[in-house]
Amino acid sequence: MIDNNEIRTALEAVIDPELHRSIVELDMVRSIDAGANGVVDVTVSLTTPGCPIKGHFQSAVAEAVSGVGGVTHVNVYFDVLDDAQKAALQQKLGRASLPAGALAQVANVLCIGSGKGGVGKSTLTANLAAALMGEGKRVGVLDADVWGYSIPRMYGLGSTRPPVSPQRKIIPLVAHGVKVMSIGFFVEEDAAVVWRGPMLHKALTQFLQDVEWGALDYLLVDLPPGTGDVSMTLAQLLPQAQFLIVTTPQQTAQKVARRAAQMAHKVSLEIGGVIENMSSFTTPSGERFAIFGEGGGGELAEELDVPLLGRVPLTMPLRAQSDDGVPLVIEDPDDPAAQAIHQIARGLIAMSPAQLAELPLVEAAAAAAPDPTGGPKPVGMSLPMA
Repeated sequence: MIDNNEIRTALEAVIDPELHRSIVELDMVRSIDAGANGVVDVTVSLTTPGCPIKGHFQSAVAEAVSGVGGVTHVNVYFDVLDDAQKAALQQKLGRASLPAGALAQVANVLCIGSGKGGVGKSTLTANLAAALMGEGKRVGVLDADVWGYSIPRMYGLGSTRPPVSPQRKIIPLVAHGVKVMSIGFFVEEDAAVVWRGPMLHKALTQFLQDVEWGALDYLLVDLPPGTGDVSMTLAQLLPQAQFLIVTTPQQTAQKVARRAAQMAHKVSLEIGGVIENMSSFTTPSGERFAIFGEGGGGELAEELDVPLLGRVPLTMPLRAQSDDGVPLVIEDPDDPAAQAIHQIARGLIAMSPAQLAELPLVEAAAAAAPDPTGGPKPVGMSLPMA
């Protein structure tokens, strides 16, 4: 049997590069669970969900624990220090504040995904963000669908290049009151992005760490369909995010969406609920057609034991406004699809009552030294420009 004390001793070698002390000394090792089969689960507490050095802890903890005799595999999980734990750590260090990541002022992160393409996930993301903004919330959208990026078009932004701040942070573009960031801003319009895992990981890391998101109540992340590299990377970078699953009513789509839910469970992402899109179509004369079947969203929500957040009907204006660059919830809030999306937004607000005003303020970072080449540049990886 593996001794937990031996594992804790090994973890003393893992140093927080910002606080310059061992994570054991800092009381950041929340739990250690060693199984009889040699698999060890270690949970580390971060100072903020957007901790910029989370990747360092991921690899360093796994390496340290793997050296203990009898360990066959290491799983590293993360949570976030609560206010009392942060206060105790500040007192121990004699500091007025703790290091904060780029998402330290983001109250809620919602990853919107699906098991397959073509279910209207991006359209829902764009409209849901606008609906939350309409409820008085500060909202941002990260278009993480690197291969099928469409959020810029849905917000009428095209391929406009974002500016860079004096602090060397990329400034999101703003449309209809929503902050937007997408790989589409860094490539030629409609260009194909042919990237593999490592490049995707670096680009998404930069979008989370080197973008000046500022104070947001909600950051919506539009995931690509499926359970590939992008979803896994975001699960690692955003351990406190909620996962919303979009599906159509048909049984085939429901079964595929279940795989996305299984991925979320495997990487310890909380599933916030299911949204059923294209639930029905009603003709101008009032005749209703269940084009894609019925009941799939409700069955999936029941199976996962999560709420069905809403059923969004299929309407022609929902498609047309996506092409025109103005979310339907803004252009025609009385449309049945817009009303359903507004209802989903209100449900999400009710599920996450803790608002950003209750979070501790984060001190602004000191301005970076002037760039001798003549202008500020974003830190981190250089996004390829086509």
